[in-house]
Amino acid sequence: MEDTPVYSPPELDLDLTQSLYDKIADALVEQGYIILPSALPESLGHALRQHLQAMDDEQFRRAGIGREQDHQLHGEIRRDQIRWLSHQSLIEAQYLRWMNDLREGLNRRLFMGLFDYEAHFAHYPEGAFYKRHLDAFRGQTNRVLTTVFYLNPDWQPELGGELLIWPTHDSEEVVEKVVPQMGTLVVFLSERFPHEVLPARADRYSIAGWFRVNTSINNQIDPPH
Repeated sequence: MEDTPVYSPPELDLDLTQSLYDKIADALVEQGYIILPSALPESLGHALRQHLQAMDDEQFRRAGIGREQDHQLHGEIRRDQIRWLSHQSLIEAQYLRWMNDLREGLNRRLFMGLFDYEAHFAHYPEGAFYKRHLDAFRGQTNRVLTTVFYLNPDWQPELGGELLIWPTHDSEEVVEKVVPQMGTLVVFLSERFPHEVLPARADRYSIAGWFRVNTSINNQIDPPH
């Protein structure tokens, strides 16, 4: 399937870009997460949304829990559908390139050793959810930094679907409640913050991604996802 529409990336203001990397790095050091209403170019967000709308439902699959041989479907835990991003698509490659630039920017500032980035489109049909969970358990995975980018124009609070972020796994009160509004980018430490996606009253779309460190053994690179 050809990309729709044809997307021409805008010229980026290098000073603004470096300032954004500074802001994200400072927030990760100070509190471990950041919520940015408009981090990426607006034209890129809308092109991704149109690209998503052109996809067939058959391109998505039910999401599960675990990786590779440990992967299982658990409808009581999560009910979203996903499709992994690929460099074969021009618009998806542009998003992945933006995130790779962010990876390099954070490595220069924080020496995190971020090795690569993987991401998938996430579709939450009406009523779908993802219960409280961690994206990584300390010492058991190579995912260290989570990103969520929302693709829902004119999302109203009464539609639900918020992202809840807790300071610890046993906390009673959330530290952030994020409305999945178009263009919002959330970045947080994967091992530190449990989070949950509440059921929505309409189709909810996002791109979930993870910056990883390389935990390869005997020159065998970790699998992509």
